[in-house]
Amino acid sequence: MKKTGASLAVYALEQIGIKYTFGIPGVHNIELYDEINNSDQIEPILVTHEGGASFMALGVSCTSNSIGTLMIVPAAGTTNAMSGIGEAFLDGIPMLIFSGGTRQDSGRHYQLHQLDQGNLVNEVTKAFFKINSHEEIIPTIYKAFDIATSGEPGPVFIEIPMEYQMFKGEVSKLLPYTKSYQNPNIDHPKIKATAKLLLNAKNPGIYVGWGAANASDYTQKIAKILGAPVATTLQGKASFPANHPLHTGFGFGPNAVPASQKAFKNCDAMLAVGVRFSEIATGSYGVTVPDNLIHVDINKEVFDKNYPSKISIEADAEEALKLLVKELEDQSKKTRKDHSVLAKLIKEEKAKYYSEWKQKPLNEKVSPGYFFDTLTKFTDDDTYFVVDDGKHTYLAAELLPVNRSRHFVSPTDFNCMGFCVPAAIGTKFMNPNNKVVGIVGDGGFLMTGMETLTASTYKKGIVYFVFHDGELGQISQFQKIPLKRKVATIIGNINIKGIADATGASYFYMKNDNEIESIMQKAFKELEKDLPVIVDVNIDYSKRTMMTKGVVKTNLSRFSLKEKIRFISRAAKRHLLEK
Repeated sequence: MKKTGASLAVYALEQIGIKYTFGIPGVHNIELYDEINNSDQIEPILVTHEGGASFMALGVSCTSNSIGTLMIVPAAGTTNAMSGIGEAFLDGIPMLIFSGGTRQDSGRHYQLHQLDQGNLVNEVTKAFFKINSHEEIIPTIYKAFDIATSGEPGPVFIEIPMEYQMFKGEVSKLLPYTKSYQNPNIDHPKIKATAKLLLNAKNPGIYVGWGAANASDYTQKIAKILGAPVATTLQGKASFPANHPLHTGFGFGPNAVPASQKAFKNCDAMLAVGVRFSEIATGSYGVTVPDNLIHVDINKEVFDKNYPSKISIEADAEEALKLLVKELEDQSKKTRKDHSVLAKLIKEEKAKYYSEWKQKPLNEKVSPGYFFDTLTKFTDDDTYFVVDDGKHTYLAAELLPVNRSRHFVSPTDFNCMGFCVPAAIGTKFMNPNNKVVGIVGDGGFLMTGMETLTASTYKKGIVYFVFHDGELGQISQFQKIPLKRKVATIIGNINIKGIADATGASYFYMKNDNEIESIMQKAFKELEKDLPVIVDVNIDYSKRTMMTKGVVKTNLSRFSLKEKIRFISRAAKRHLLEK
């Protein structure tokens, strides 16, 4: 039979369950878009910028069983989308990127958008495919999907040159999709050894990341058997419920909240699952990890990179922890450690820390403690929270309880500003009946805030809280502490209401603590219109998070005595003498 490449591509996308594509049509993907329009299953979503499209795709992949999919033009569309593609690559999030390609049958050079895209995307994708025949389109898309979703997930790029999209070519048959990837076989003796080591430990601890997001039920069972505290990475904040009595919070080292630091103080064995011990997660590698480290991850390349493990298990987290639960139950004869004292410590330390953020209501600013405390009254366990990169990220990490897996989404190791606004839109597309809340700094909002137009156009009700302080808050605070100067971190005067008006969003201004509840009530009520809401929050960033304090302390401690004296002297001189 003869089929156009565009029709073959759309058939394959339908087979793997794609519901939405995100991007902008152009001369090199116009046939793909036309064919998508014939699909009863797939809707093409027009964005204002391909960078926004890639972040929307991340929102899809992070909060659903589908895979975020881009449909972009080559060259300029690809470079515009690279930030989200890079975020997917470093954060281990599946994504498919479809690009048109310049014609190879014309014999012409210097075509519009003619570029070697394989070299361009090599560093930020798991694989790149360039279609060379009609026959290979469907199997290539299936292979790309398997690569993107297998092992440690990530983005895969497929380029379909225009001659294959436009013209018909011979194909033997339309193949249905069948999954070809199998998870690695689990080393059962290592599971037995892990159970024995953990049961013999006096103070075992559990540390989970995004890779353990689907294994939350098993993690909770293991924590109960061991009576062990559980900390998470930033990306994996929602991989363990905050309302569990053994949940301590984000991190366990000097960058962590007091509940985590105290609960993990004498940890002599650690079960780390779906984590990479990366810079943000460890507060610039400031954590101390016990010698008895058991590291479970689907990607064997992460083992022993920053901290040596006693036992490393290459496995899917859900499969490995299911086996570990059974082994722990068999070896412990179903006895459980009393964790009441530990749970009491955690509860008290959490309450004490939260109270530090709610000393006295402010009349001139919005304090983070009262903000997040009130936010929990207007949201529920089914709410999805999407943050950006900035000071607000760590405030949310420390002060916002999230009880359901995958319901907190953040940019992490690629750490890209501009993530929140579009990622929340992708989240809402896949979860139309759930509340979606975006929390973003004014700097991040300036990068992709116009994408709110996409939410308005497609009637997606999302509440965006823009933490407005007129600075790049996290960096300006890092500058202020040792340097007493803020260099290139002061933002121009933004009229956020103007952006709301321009994009069809409702707007509210939250001036101080006395207005938090009333403004939130109005904002969430406004969602009934199925349109985005922007709340301009006059935030108070004067109090530092544990993350900020911990990272500064950790990095300063690594300086030589000579350099430490120089940095401290410079800071002291500037703080004392400069106005």
